[in-house]
Order: sequence, then structure tokens, then C-alpha cells
Amino acid sequence: MPAVLAFLLLPFSWLYAAVLAMRNWLYDAGWKRTETFAVPLLNVGNLRVGGTGKTPHVIWLVEELLRQGHRPAILSRGYGRQTKGPRLAGPADSAATVGDEPWQYFEQFAARNVAVAVAEERRLGAQLLLREHPETTVIVLDDAYQHRAVRPTLNILLTELARPFYEDYVLPAGRLRESRAGAARADVVIVTKCPPSLSQADQQAVAEHIRRYSRPGVPVLFSAYQYTAPQALEDVTTTNLPIIPTAGPAVLLTGIAQPGPLRDELEKQGYKIQYHTRFPDHHAFTLSDLAAVRAHWQLGWPIFTTEKDATRLLAPELRDARAGLPLYTIPVRVAFLGDGSAVLRQLLPPAPAAGA
Repeated sequence: MPAVLAFLLLPFSWLYAAVLAMRNWLYDAGWKRTETFAVPLLNVGNLRVGGTGKTPHVIWLVEELLRQGHRPAILSRGYGRQTKGPRLAGPADSAATVGDEPWQYFEQFAARNVAVAVAEERRLGAQLLLREHPETTVIVLDDAYQHRAVRPTLNILLTELARPFYEDYVLPAGRLRESRAGAARADVVIVTKCPPSLSQADQQAVAEHIRRYSRPGVPVLFSAYQYTAPQALEDVTTTNLPIIPTAGPAVLLTGIAQPGPLRDELEKQGYKIQYHTRFPDHHAFTLSDLAAVRAHWQLGWPIFTTEKDATRLLAPELRDARAGLPLYTIPVRVAFLGDGSAVLRQLLPPAPAAGA
């Protein structure tokens, strides 16, 4: 956003921030009800709108909780879905009925009995999960940092290294959902999308900025993305297409908030992006979208996308438009710098004893 426009919008940001500050005060003072549950709630959220890396961090948490012997469940709002109200994800669902991120979680964890639910009111979603899956020992909340009606046991705040909350402003002058003071609710802050080589001096400088807003003693951790080998979408395996080239021309198709890191990674691997079709976050792909991709694609070029986008690209109504297109996802996972993973593990609730 141009600096002059941001300056002109600042009064509106102050007004919006004041309204949110009053709302937060009502919760903090006990005037508005906050509900707790019989199992721990672990929230992964942010202050900024979109693109801080919540999905891979939720996946890291669920993987770790499973490893420790928990029976985790995942609860999300289900942004962009065509349904309303609390809903458990099941085999008959799709990105259209539960949202792209919840559907990605369901496909990844269903075989390991991780229940996934969506609900605008997280209170109702948690109640649904515990009623239908009483074996649940912990619920991971995806993007509920501003949803004060439930009280997390552990509040995990994410902020991007390239776009830290302490350099941003509240909407509409900036991209913050609430003021920087909201960082004081965090039990741990994770700076995401860092280069693995980020120096200790740089980490310390970032941490000092964050500690101006967080509570004393709250850990500040740093994480990086790890990209794994390309995976073919289900249609690709049936079209007798050649093996994916390891470098050369390629096409990129994204509908996420921050596709820059993926593009940078592909270019680092030697791919030359000839055409990048970039849509807003949670974009519902259409027949014309895929027709435009096909028009810019040449035989032998792989077409890369994200796991999240794949949940929407695999919609049945797009099957014919996908036919023959060599679509591949680049799975992304999280790796913590230094002892970050050990610190975060220590903050997780202990798994119940076997047989308890």
C-alpha cells in the first residue's frame, strides 16, 4: 500500500483498533464469557491477515501430538466453505463443504483417526468434537487468535520474518486484525518463513522487537519451510505423462496469500517459471482458470501448485479441465531453528497415561 494512502487511512485504523481493544478488555475483565473445555485447546493464530504459515505449523503440532501418544482433533472456521454451522469432516466432504485447509487436514490425517471439524463458533465446534469423538485428548485450533469466546490452554502466535506484526498497522492502513498489543496474549511466538541460515544476531534483533509487546519470559522461536519432492495429483498418474523434469520451464498456479516462498524455492531448484497464475487466498478455481493455464502451458512443462490449492483443483466439476495437465504439489513442512522444536515440545500438554 502506498505510504500516502496508508497515512490517510490511519484514523480509520485507530477507530477499528479502539473497538477491538474494548472488545478484548471486556473478555479480559470477565464481562464477556470465555469457555474452557475438559481437554486442552492449542491455538495457532496470527495478528496479520493471511499468509503466516498456519497450516504447516498445525500439521507439525498434530504430528508431534500423535508421536507423544495424544488423540488430537483439529478445529477450524472452514473459511470459504459452502456450508454453515458446526460440521465434522467425512469421506463424502470436500473443500467446498468444509474449506480447503480443513479438507487438507482430513485427507492427511484421516487414516490416523484425527477428527476434523469446522465451525464459525469454535465453542460449538469443540462441543461437537468431544461429543462425537470422546477419545479426543487435545484440540488444535486453526486460526482462532481473535476468537476470544474459547480460552486456549496454549496460544501460539505466528508472525512472518518478512512482514512482522511490529512493523504493521491495523486495518485498513495495514494488515493487522488487531493492534500489536494483542501479542501479549501469546504463550509462545514463532517467527515463520526464516532462512535456515538466519544468524543468532538477527534472531536476537527480531526477538527484541517482539518482546516490546509480548509478556516477559514468553519464548520467541524461529521456523523455516522445508519443501519435499513433488507429488502428482491423482489425475496425473492416469495420463501416461512423462516423469517430471528436475529443472527447466514450468508453470505455477496458486491461490494462497503468499506464494513468493514457493516460487523462490522452485527457481532455486532450477525451474524457470514461464507463467504464474496467481489468485487470492482460498480462490475457487473455475473452468476458465484452468483453460488460461492450458493456454500458457507447453508439453513437457510441469505445472506446480500447493497442497492447499490441490484440495480445490480436485473438485469433480474440474475433472475434464484438468485432464492431461501435469499438475504437481510441492508439500511444505516446518523445521525449527536451533532448539525451537524442543522448547515447543516442552509447552505441549502431557499425553494421558495409557489406559487412562
